[in-house]
Order: sequence, then C-alpha cells, then structure tokens
Amino acid sequence: MHIGCPVTEFQRLISGKYKLRIVWDLKDGPLRYGKLRNGLLRGADGSPPIAPRVLSRELKALTDAGLIARNDFGTIPPKVEYRLTLAGRSFIPIIASIQAWGTRHLRRAG
Repeated sequence: MHIGCPVTEFQRLISGKYKLRIVWDLKDGPLRYGKLRNGLLRGADGSPPIAPRVLSRELKALTDAGLIARNDFGTIPPKVEYRLTLAGRSFIPIIASIQAWGTRHLRRAG
C-alpha cells in the first residue's frame, strides 16, 4: 500500500470542524457522549451548537483513524465512553503547539 505525502495524509486525518477539539477535550481522560457534546456546545462565540449527527460522524472518523477508542457498556439507557488511544495521546503536544501558536499570532482585531 502506498502512503501519500505525510502532510496531506495528516490534513485528511484532522479535517473537520471538531476533530482537534474532540481530541483536546479527551486529554484529561475518558468522556461520555453527552459531556463531549456539552463541551462542544460551549465552543467559540457565535458558533452554532454541534448537531448530534455531526458529532457522531466526527467520533466515528476519529475512532476509525485510531486516535480515540469507543467503549459501549451495553446498558440501557446506553452508556458509551470515548478515550484517547496511545496515538491520540501522542497528538496532544501537537495540538498544544497549535494552541500556543494561535495565542501568539492570531490576535483578534478589536
């Protein structure tokens, strides 16, 4: 199997409005679906709330990419928890660097 340009592959992996935020929100430990959604509802000022369908799609993509793991407890009502995998945890310093860069260089005019 041929792997393309690492930068292009990485860009494809993290494309999507919420993927970086989901990984960042999981840095302190596992979270249930509702906690993730509530965190994303408190996103940037003026941003619309995340739709359940969008969150589910982003979580599935991150799971398929091996950055997060999904644990379904098989209970009723459903209890599902998401946590970072080893690969996901290794991604946290990269997101922290992006955050630091943004703090230094993306000042809002105002």
